[in-house]
Amino acid sequence: MDGETEVVKDRFDTVVSSLMSRGISAEFVGNRHEALRRVVDLVPEGATLVTAASVTLHEIGFIDELKSGKHSWRNISAEIRAENDPEKRSLLRKQSVLADYSLGSVNAIAETGEVVIASGSGSQLSPFLSSRNVIWIAGTQKIVPTLESAVRRVREYCVPKVEEAGMRFSGRSGMGTIGKLLIFENEAAHLKRNVRLILVDEVLGY
Repeated sequence: MDGETEVVKDRFDTVVSSLMSRGISAEFVGNRHEALRRVVDLVPEGATLVTAASVTLHEIGFIDELKSGKHSWRNISAEIRAENDPEKRSLLRKQSVLADYSLGSVNAIAETGEVVIASGSGSQLSPFLSSRNVIWIAGTQKIVPTLESAVRRVREYCVPKVEEAGMRFSGRSGMGTIGKLLIFENEAAHLKRNVRLILVDEVLGY
């Protein structure tokens, strides 16, 4: 093992240790294909799930997996999008908060273990705080040294990137401002939730 590889491994080991000390299960996979297989293995048959808006979920192929219908999961997010009746949609949104599994990505991960997630409306954050099982998938480029640099990454890099993508693909602005900013510092053990971060050794998302 050369010196550069040792430094990278030490950094990854530090991140995993820091996350786990804060109640977040953490693991590394080598690429997006391994990430997809891992997520599919983690979500049991018949589970209800919600997905946050996430470039990463698209990139690893999980959204295509959902659309394929070759599973027994109940995709509440898809039901919300398909429902035109305001009252029924509101009921589905309430159900989504208590889905068995909530999946998405994060915007920044500090080597000290804090995880930062930004949202325009805040709607994607509620399931992360209430579902019994949370699975985040993130490329390793999102790892930064400190909480301060994690917040800075969100404000100075992620928000402009999302805005640029919104203009490019839809002709209108995306998340031009941060409506809600979640700093996930600890998962209390007494809550008995499973919060997991799968770090992928690729550049994924923003």
